[in-house]
Amino acid sequence: MTMASYDRPAAFRIGRVFGDTFSVLGRNFGLCIGLAAIFSGIPSFLYQLWTQGQVEATLAAAEGGVPPQFDPSSIGTGLGAFLIYMVLASILQSALVRATIEDLNGKQPTFSDSISRAISVLLPIIGLSILVYLGLMIGFMLLVIPGIYLLLRWSVAIPVLVQERRGVLDSMSRSATLTKGNRWRILGLIVIFYIALIVLQLAVTLVVGVAATLTGGLIGAVLFALVSALSTILISIAVAVTYVELRYVKEGADVRELAEIFA
Repeated sequence: MTMASYDRPAAFRIGRVFGDTFSVLGRNFGLCIGLAAIFSGIPSFLYQLWTQGQVEATLAAAEGGVPPQFDPSSIGTGLGAFLIYMVLASILQSALVRATIEDLNGKQPTFSDSISRAISVLLPIIGLSILVYLGLMIGFMLLVIPGIYLLLRWSVAIPVLVQERRGVLDSMSRSATLTKGNRWRILGLIVIFYIALIVLQLAVTLVVGVAATLTGGLIGAVLFALVSALSTILISIAVAVTYVELRYVKEGADVRELAEIFA
């Protein structure tokens, strides 16, 4: 998609965002897969193998009559894995936001440019992700509805921070302003994407079950890593396209203007 095709719409359109997400992915499939493989797929694969090893060791010990024992090192390992996940996920989403904006501007996104821009906002993105995660966790504990409200309110906070170089709290506030009046449509978009991802995950689970019977757990780990990477790609691009759509609907912002913020 180029700038010329992006006339200002009268209202936020789910179909437009959905279609543009797959268009961006199609035009930059190699770049997106490469980013996702490095920052999501390979780490997920290694984590799956580690988890399977832990489970197999626990089962073997139980069969030998050894009771499960508390291992303090497992807590440190879990915390370390979570921190690594936060860093990698933040780099990946920021890089995909950058690549999406470049594509919508009619340019060819590059791996080096996407990564360098992502690293430049790494710490604020991690801080933002932690605050949003904690807010959503508390919201969903309060009868779910507050969590959904906060999810919609902050749904484009990361693209705001990456594109507009705002602070963490300012990005959350800006996201609330952009999404106001369109949150039902954004909720519909989220539902459509998650139904599609659930169907994909169910299909992969079925394949994994058959593959595990024939080849063991290695194929399952590969497939789950692929699903994790693809899910991250689609969600990250969709969030970036949603941000662009909201800027057009509410402000008439030009795609070139959005890209030049990075210059």
